[in-house]
Amino acid sequence: MEKKVAIFRKEHFNAAHRLFVHGWTDEQNLEQFGKCSNPHFHGHNYELVVKVTGIPDPVTGYVINLSTLSSIIQKHVLARFDHKNLNLDTKEFASLNPTAENIVYVIYEILRKELDASLDLSVRLYETERNFVEYPA
Repeated sequence: MEKKVAIFRKEHFNAAHRLFVHGWTDEQNLEQFGKCSNPHFHGHNYELVVKVTGIPDPVTGYVINLSTLSSIIQKHVLARFDHKNLNLDTKEFASLNPTAENIVYVIYEILRKELDASLDLSVRLYETERNFVEYPA
């Protein structure tokens, strides 16, 4: 059995959003989502931790070059979501409620397409210091 190693890259981005269900009244949305359903939006300083697991290359010793991973995250995630209103400025959340659960899944799907299939991927997203989600679970 060859050794598998997990590497991690931590990034951050800032984004605004509103949690709400189309078709519900403001009162229903407020009851379900509280202040996160503010019609004027609210923001978070998201912390993103990307975990890539694989067998290190016998020549370079890398699972993946961390500089390469950082560039992938920058190009495909941060450029898309940083300093954006997720509801209004992104196609991914035009009709998908931008909960932390949905955001982490969308980020996972974006990154999965950019990484070699032999590498395992996990994404953790901190919405606040105390609230975070991870995919896959």
